[in-house]
Amino acid sequence: MDIDHKTEKEVQMERRKKVLFDLLNDKQYVPMKLKEMAMLLQIPKENRAELKAVLDALILDGKAEVTSKGKYRKATAKTVTGVFTAHPRGFGFVEVEGREEDIFIAEENVGGALHQDTVQVLLLPASTGKRQEGRILRILEHGIHEVIGTYQKNRTYGFVIPDNPRITTDIFVPQEHSMGAVQGHKVLVELTSYGDEKHKPEGRVKEIIGHINDPGTDILSIVYQYELPNEFPEKVMRQAEKTPQEVSSADMEGRLDLRDVQMVTIDGEDAKDLDDAVSLTVDEKGYHLGVHIADVANYVQEKSALDREAYVRGTSVYLADRVIPMLPHRLSNGICSLNAGVDRLAMSCLMDIDEKGNIVSHQIAETVIRVDRRMSYTEVKKILEDQDETLRAECGTITPMLDEMRTLSALLREKRKKRGAIDFDFPEAKVILDENGVPTEIRAYEQNTATRLIEDFMLAANETVAEDFYWQQVPFLYRTHETPEGDKIKALAAFIANFGYGIRGVSEEVHPKELQKLLARIAGTPEEPMISRMTLRSMKQAAYTTTCSGHFGLAAKYYCHFTSPIRRYPDLQIHRIIKEVLRGRMKEDRISHYTELLPSVAEHCSKTERRADEAERDTVKMKKAEYMKQHIGEEYDAVISGITSFGIYAELPNTVEGLIHVSRMYDDRYYYKEETYEMYGIDTGRVFRLGDTIRIRVVDADKAMKTVDFELVN
Repeated sequence: MDIDHKTEKEVQMERRKKVLFDLLNDKQYVPMKLKEMAMLLQIPKENRAELKAVLDALILDGKAEVTSKGKYRKATAKTVTGVFTAHPRGFGFVEVEGREEDIFIAEENVGGALHQDTVQVLLLPASTGKRQEGRILRILEHGIHEVIGTYQKNRTYGFVIPDNPRITTDIFVPQEHSMGAVQGHKVLVELTSYGDEKHKPEGRVKEIIGHINDPGTDILSIVYQYELPNEFPEKVMRQAEKTPQEVSSADMEGRLDLRDVQMVTIDGEDAKDLDDAVSLTVDEKGYHLGVHIADVANYVQEKSALDREAYVRGTSVYLADRVIPMLPHRLSNGICSLNAGVDRLAMSCLMDIDEKGNIVSHQIAETVIRVDRRMSYTEVKKILEDQDETLRAECGTITPMLDEMRTLSALLREKRKKRGAIDFDFPEAKVILDENGVPTEIRAYEQNTATRLIEDFMLAANETVAEDFYWQQVPFLYRTHETPEGDKIKALAAFIANFGYGIRGVSEEVHPKELQKLLARIAGTPEEPMISRMTLRSMKQAAYTTTCSGHFGLAAKYYCHFTSPIRRYPDLQIHRIIKEVLRGRMKEDRISHYTELLPSVAEHCSKTERRADEAERDTVKMKKAEYMKQHIGEEYDAVISGITSFGIYAELPNTVEGLIHVSRMYDDRYYYKEETYEMYGIDTGRVFRLGDTIRIRVVDADKAMKTVDFELVN
């Protein structure tokens, strides 16, 4: 019924669009404003919004345009519609669906548009050798309705300085709409007017988050900025409270009992939601690897309050001082956590692997397990890399199992490498905070044998499950990573040619093995950081899809996310599908149900994943800037990570990156060689190249802008 209703509305809209378009094309028609057109068509005042909606639809179709005086007429110039992305310096870009390159909008042509507005753009005559430029004619729809920022108080009014640097204007707040905010409060302000080229936007304070000097307010501001769900609704918490905290005999019925199988969990020291355990036995037939994943779907039923909230969140978000979980702690740290020594329900992927690393057979089953020991990455590293005799003896029979796991892990990794899997080894940062949320240390988080071991086993399970259900031809949720676009690979090939490197297959579809070979050739060279980043940028983003088109980066034909249902909704959704198949319930009605449901789940979860990634990156950048603020004036050795026409980017061993503006590079003039990203000192003759070690001094750090500035030490 709802579909029919929507179709009827669409038909009505098309009919109205035709009537208005015919009017605009009439020889007798002269451009007129909305009010004049409403009077001509005898449309009452209360229905003018509908008239405007039809006119806006014609503008979106490129059939109509609005003059600078607000009059509607048939489109005369080449216009397009897209979403405006503002730059902190005042200019911006408009992204148009179906158009490969976005449109540059100079500051004088922004026309009062704000970040994320949907706009109509007039395409300006192209300049030779430059990207397409445009001028914003009209704002069709505002993309931002609420803003996070710092309140600044004046005598009779206030204004909010947005946290998002892309929102380049302050927001005026009348005193009566300030909610009593004082100087330095972080606030959520609702926009009541978007202003224009002469007037600032206006708003009212909707919520006071806290004072900028209060611990945790800075990160809470990012939570609000990205609209991350922070508190669980009461209905969800009530349902969580009813969840049992022990596995009953009824729960175990019909499951494969693996409680006698020796297994461990391996996680970070501070992890509380343990959703995967691993087991391994070896005999003359080969390796028998078990990956056992918490059976969250047993406790989170489809369409329940818990499920609806988990879907909205899409993923757990890991910020510097807190975790915003997908599920309440009573589940994620309780009955769904694979704690040692207690019975737990699991979904197990049991794989038989030969001496070459081939998975020759497998079984996916609903199981009941009991973890023997909870281990940390540090402990496993001590056992396998450091050969800590005390710890090896203490772990008893677990130690030889870990030794075998190390062997199998290397075997699986080598097999992936041979088929062309790409391994970007960028150092990640771990920010250590004190009890007030102040950063005290930033460490480069490096992988070791223990982290790689778990990664290899999880990848094996994810691929095995994806391939199994692909051939069963049931609706499923895959994790796909498409082949890079040809133009981007050609641009990468042109860039690396300046350093004497090449890529085969640029004219056709590039194979991941070619990029893997490139990364191997540049390993340890000065240009490695820059080329690695450029290679990563040339690739597409991984996403959730209902079609199995493979994972380019892993060089895998089949891939899904099966191993983290506590913190990722796609994994939870997959577990439900697996259960229906295992229990023989995947009949026509359920196939139809999942066929209809999964496309929206895939799209939504891809968006929430990107949102979480951006929030996590912003938090780390902010805390890095706050940390370096404490070290202004100090000197360090740094490695040049990027060179531009306006300066040099340098990275410290703790992963903090800062900009050395050309104005801070001795008393010298510089020539920038764009082809090879080199900087030449005209007076001193000094040359700066990617990967060079230089001595820098920290001169500034801006927590609000999340930036760090260095200067060269002579």
